[in-house]
Amino acid sequence: MKVLVTGGTGFLGKSLSIALHKLGHEVTATGRNERIGAELSERGITFIPSRLEDTVQMVRNCEGQEMVFHCGALSSLWGSYNDFYESNVTGTRNVIKGCVANGVERLIHVSTPSIYFDFADRYHIAESTPLPRKAANWYAETKRLAEQEIDQAYESGLPVMTIRPRAIFGPGDPTIIPRLIEANRQGRLPLIRGGQAVVDLTYIHNVVDALLLCMSAPSEALGRKYNITNDEPIRFIDALNYLFERLGEPVRARRIPYPAAYMAAGCIEGLARLTGSSKEPLLTRYTVGLLSKSQTLDISAAREQLGYRPRVSVKEGIDAYAAWYKENHD
Repeated sequence: MKVLVTGGTGFLGKSLSIALHKLGHEVTATGRNERIGAELSERGITFIPSRLEDTVQMVRNCEGQEMVFHCGALSSLWGSYNDFYESNVTGTRNVIKGCVANGVERLIHVSTPSIYFDFADRYHIAESTPLPRKAANWYAETKRLAEQEIDQAYESGLPVMTIRPRAIFGPGDPTIIPRLIEANRQGRLPLIRGGQAVVDLTYIHNVVDALLLCMSAPSEALGRKYNITNDEPIRFIDALNYLFERLGEPVRARRIPYPAAYMAAGCIEGLARLTGSSKEPLLTRYTVGLLSKSQTLDISAAREQLGYRPRVSVKEGIDAYAAWYKENHD
């Protein structure tokens, strides 16, 4: 098939583009990172430098495409509301316009379980669970609005599906594990509530598998949303211990009470806003929440309706990351 991947230079988009190409599909990837775009081009994948906010370009990118994977987004812990809105909401609206204008057969949208987060322990969250009245941050807020755009497009007749993958990691991960490694080496890795929070992680290849399953999913799956995880809830402290054992480094976490960590993060955020800093603060309230509150997802819908089965375990994924990291950073 002729397939377009937005956010093709991101962690997930790049992995998906490569997988689709290996399966023989004619892949076009869009994104902002021209260095990674050049890597994709060397593999035989068409790369088009694009910004999601550019309506004309995004509509043009969809010309001749049979299927579109919308992986592109501004995913960050910090930034202005306008930047998040333009990338995540306007960008999604532009992709929808492109799909409608060019008769795309199916749009597969990548959302996020961050829309569930409400600074409380929550277990086995299903896709139908009511969302918090207030989003945890601008990222979650704008991704929630993006889903509303997708829902409206479906009601207007566009064949769409949505997945909500949780905490994607693996070789090449540019965010989650590198942040942990850097904070640990500097002795400022916060261990809140003793690291007892239970979290879901998802290995990159498992998320790619879920997206590939969406291509051939029955029509009954259209318009629906699917949680995607490894389905192996793990305590944060256990994940840390296993990761750094495989990296051959001691865990240098600092135990901090939740109230103190949350208050400190609020002060740091406030200072960043007062100074107009665009740099992400060392600690945010959202980060404190993620490190201290349990959140696990119910993936039974993906199992039953898509046939999704995580094939790489969390420990196997960490092993693969550690091997990749040592090979590329020694």
